[in-house]
Amino acid sequence: MTMRYFERRKARIEIIPMIDVMLFLLVFFIIVTLQMIPDAGVTMQLPTTSQVQQLPHPKFIVNVLADGTIKVKNTVMTPDELTAMFAADGDPTKTEVTIAADKASAFQHFMTVIDAARKANVTDIGIASQPVAAGP
Repeated sequence: MTMRYFERRKARIEIIPMIDVMLFLLVFFIIVTLQMIPDAGVTMQLPTTSQVQQLPHPKFIVNVLADGTIKVKNTVMTPDELTAMFAADGDPTKTEVTIAADKASAFQHFMTVIDAARKANVTDIGIASQPVAAGP
């Protein structure tokens, strides 16, 4: 009489759970890496205000330089190209735009960017500024 219950069986390595864990780690690291990539910007002197409030990370940061040049992700754009880019983004009600205008730029250049966004039906527009430095 033999005891089959205590018979030695060959060990098996299950690979399916290991694949699941590896895919989870891959997705996790991709998401973390994408959030760590800084948005390229332009060096500007932003206006200051005492009423600064932190905005969520916008989808588009539009830089308006002192001479009126409009840049998005280091690409110079005209107001019409800006409107087309906003319109091509999909749902304009979910498009978030932050305008970073140099404090030496004319207010008309700022309004040109707002007009371009409004033509594309973008309503979520933020204005970049710096907090007022606390004096001694």
